[in-house]
Amino acid sequence: RVFIAAALAAAAPPAAAFYLPGLAPVNFCDPGKEKPECQSGIELFVNRLDSVESVLPYEYTAFDFCQAEGKKRPSENLGQVLFGERIEPSPYRFTFKKEETCKPVCTKTYDTKKPEDKQKLDFLKKSMLLNYQHHWIVDNMPVTWCYDVEDGQRFCNPGFPIGCYITEDGRPKDACVINSEFHEKDTFYIFNHVDIKIYYHAVENEALGARLVAAKLEPKSYKHTHPDNPDCSGVPMDISNKANGEVKIAYTYSVTFHEEKNIRWASRWDYILESMPHTHIQWFSIMNSLVIVLFLSGMVAMIMLRTLHKDIARYNQMDSTEDAQEEFGWKLVHGDIFRPPRKGMLLSVFLGSGTQILIMTFVTLFFACLGFLSPANRGALMTCAVVLWVLLGTPAGYVAARFYKSFGGEKWKTNVLLTSFLCPGIVFADFFIMNLILWGEGSSAAIPFGTLVAILALWFCISVPLTFIGAYFGFKKNAIEHPVRTNQIPRQIPEQSFYTKPLPGIIMGGILPFGCIFIQLFFILNSIWSHQMYYMFGFLFLVFIILVITCSEATILLCYFHLCAEDYHWQWRSFLTSGFTAVYFLIYAIHYFFSKLQITGTASTILYFGYTMIMVLIFFLFTGTIGFFACFWFVTKIYSVVKVD
Repeated sequence: RVFIAAALAAAAPPAAAFYLPGLAPVNFCDPGKEKPECQSGIELFVNRLDSVESVLPYEYTAFDFCQAEGKKRPSENLGQVLFGERIEPSPYRFTFKKEETCKPVCTKTYDTKKPEDKQKLDFLKKSMLLNYQHHWIVDNMPVTWCYDVEDGQRFCNPGFPIGCYITEDGRPKDACVINSEFHEKDTFYIFNHVDIKIYYHAVENEALGARLVAAKLEPKSYKHTHPDNPDCSGVPMDISNKANGEVKIAYTYSVTFHEEKNIRWASRWDYILESMPHTHIQWFSIMNSLVIVLFLSGMVAMIMLRTLHKDIARYNQMDSTEDAQEEFGWKLVHGDIFRPPRKGMLLSVFLGSGTQILIMTFVTLFFACLGFLSPANRGALMTCAVVLWVLLGTPAGYVAARFYKSFGGEKWKTNVLLTSFLCPGIVFADFFIMNLILWGEGSSAAIPFGTLVAILALWFCISVPLTFIGAYFGFKKNAIEHPVRTNQIPRQIPEQSFYTKPLPGIIMGGILPFGCIFIQLFFILNSIWSHQMYYMFGFLFLVFIILVITCSEATILLCYFHLCAEDYHWQWRSFLTSGFTAVYFLIYAIHYFFSKLQITGTASTILYFGYTMIMVLIFFLFTGTIGFFACFWFVTKIYSVVKVD
C-alpha cells in the first residue's frame, strides 16, 4: 500500500487525491486484455463472522463452509489482529464482466449419527440462532446487503446472515421475515445461495479499464435437488431442529456486472455510510449539544473573569495592616496552596499516564480527520493508537517526574517504575484475562500468542526505556517554581458547607463534560458492539476539543469555589472532578448494555464489562489529567498576580 495521497492514480479525479491516503485504486479490464496495471480476476475475501447477540466473533474457518484451497492469507496489521479481524481468501472468484448463474461452489454433507458431523451442524444451528453475519470483501470494499426499512428508507448492511430460525410457536426470527416460504416451526433456514451484483465505473482514460464502485448481494435459500447441476429454484433449504439422518447443503452463487456512471471511485463508500441508521437524526442533536456546551463555556469563562478581576483588584488595594488582618477568601490560603498532596506519588503517576493518553488521542483523531484512518483503511485507527502510545513514553515519564519532584518526592526509581507499569499493567492484565476467555471459547477475537509477545516487546523494549528517558530529564530539571512560599505549619480548614465538601463537588463536576460527549458515545459503542461503521471523525475531533474545554472550565469553577471557602486541597480534587466523567461513562455503558444490546451468555457479558472497564480507566486518566492541568494553570496564574506580604 502506498502511503502517499498523491499516488492515488493519475487518472483519478481531483477529489480522489484527498479521499483515502494510503489506498490506491485497482483497475480491472476484460479477459484477454490484461496488463500490469490492469487485471481481470476479482478476488472475494471473507472476514470473521460476528453477531449483535454475542461478543464472540469466529473465523470463517471455524464454520463448515466452502474453503479456498492453496490460497495465501493476506497479511493483517496490528489493529486488525487486536480487533479480531481475520481476513481469508474464499472459494468465490470472479472474472471481470463474466456473468455466472447458479454456479456450484461445494456441497457439505452431515450424518447426524456421526458425533463429528452432528457437532458441526449444531454449531451452524447455534450461529443461525444467534444471527451470526458473514462479512465479505471485494476490492477492499464490503459486500453489502441492501433492503428496505421503515419510512421508505433503504439500509445497506455490510454483512448478511448465515441463516435464520422459525421458533416453535411459528414466529420468524431475524432475517426469516424476508420470505413467506420460511414457515416450518422449529426449523432453521440456511442462506446457501447469493446473488452478487458488482457495479463498476469506466475510467476516463479507457486504456486503464474500470474500477469497482459497489458490490451488493442478496442472500437466498434453495434446496438443490441436483447439487452437481443446480438450477436455483424450488423450496428453501430447511434444517429441522429435530432432523436425523443425512443433511446435504449445496452452496451456489450467481454474479452479474453493471456499469454505474454516476458513482466515482473516490465516493464509493458513500451509499453505505448514508444508509447507516441514526446518522441523519443525530446531526441536529450533535449540533444542539455543541451550541449548548459552547454557550455554557462562554458563561463560565465570563463569570470567572469578572469575579476574579474584582477579587484581585480588592486584594491588591489592601495595604493597611488593619485591612490585611481582615483578609478573606482565596488569598488567605496562599501559604498552603502549593502544599504537596497526600499520595503525591500516585497522583504524579496518573498524570504521566494521562498525558500519554491525552497526546495519543489528540494525534490519532487529527490523523483520522485527515482521512488516513477511515473505515476503508482497516485496522489503521487501532494500529495508530497503539504505536503512538508506545512512542509517547517520554512525555509520560517527564510529566510524572516533574510533578513528583515538585511534590517533594525523592523515591524517583519507584516513581518511574510505577509510571511504566502501573496503568499499562492494569490494562494488560484485564486484556489478558479477556483473551483467556476468548481462547476458551475458540473465538477469532483471541489474540494469537505471537501477537501478545509482540505487544509485550513493544511495551518493555520501547515504551519503558522511553519512559525512563523522560523521567531522567524530568528529575534533572529544577522543581517547578511556585509564585508563593508554603508555610511550615498547615492552616486549619474551616467547616465546609455541603456544596463545598469534596464529594458533592466531584459528582457535580463530571455532569457537564459527560453532557457534551454522550451522543458521540452512543455512536462509538454502536460501532464497537453493534458492528456499525464509525466515520464521523470530524465531529468526534470537535467534541474532543469541547470536552477538553468543558473539563477545564468545570474544574476551574469548582476549584475557585473551594478556594473561596478556604479549602486548599485542590490537587486530587481537580483530578477527580473531571475524572468523575468516567463514572458517568460507566453508568451509560451499563444502561446501553441492558437497553440497546441483545447480548446473551455469561462469556459475552464478562467480555463486554471487561473491555468497558479498560475504556473507563483510560477515560478516567485522560479527563482527570485535563482537570488537573487546568486547575494547576489557574492556581499558578491567580497567585502570581496578587500581592502577598
